[in-house]
Amino acid sequence: MTLRVHTALYDGVEEQDFIGPLAALGVMDDVEYTFVSVDGPGTVTASSGMEIVVRAPWAPGAADLILVPGGGYGAGSAVDVQIRGGVLPKALADVQRPGPVLAAVCTGTLLLSAAGLTTGRPCTTHHIAKDDLRAQGGAVLDARVVDDGDLVTSGGVTSGIDLGLWLVERLYGTEAALLAEEVLEHQRRGTVWRRSPAAHEI
Repeated sequence: MTLRVHTALYDGVEEQDFIGPLAALGVMDDVEYTFVSVDGPGTVTASSGMEIVVRAPWAPGAADLILVPGGGYGAGSAVDVQIRGGVLPKALADVQRPGPVLAAVCTGTLLLSAAGLTTGRPCTTHHIAKDDLRAQGGAVLDARVVDDGDLVTSGGVTSGIDLGLWLVERLYGTEAALLAEEVLEHQRRGTVWRRSPAAHEI
């Protein structure tokens, strides 16, 4: 069965936050990638100036996994602009539950928090944003990847690679994850916190 991965993009998004997880998942043969934006098809300018063409509309019902990358931190950051605008958080809040797994990297977790999706739930983000996430009601853990079933979050930037490798292990098994590590020449580090084996199914 094909795994349908939608990546939520917006101006100022951090490229490494989504490139890492997608590279890990991309080692598998049956993964379908789609870039989406709540603004609809168009061009998104990422943090380094890279222009990314978004051809698909926002359609969470067509996804098995929605990846939410970060985009800086603090007043005026890309994430702050999205939170203040409210459109992306509302779109995330409106994703049908149960439904696709929501996975966030770095300050992408703050977008899930703004959507009310991390309240009372185990989660993590970049270390500089943990106090904010905690103040907003998240049960913040000091783990590199936190898997709470349909909500999977990770720490800053390069931890997105580890999130991708964990999702490979969760969905395809340990041997597949070891293969992905070999292909990427990246060895995972830190801890994956997970509630229970039963929560590891899409």
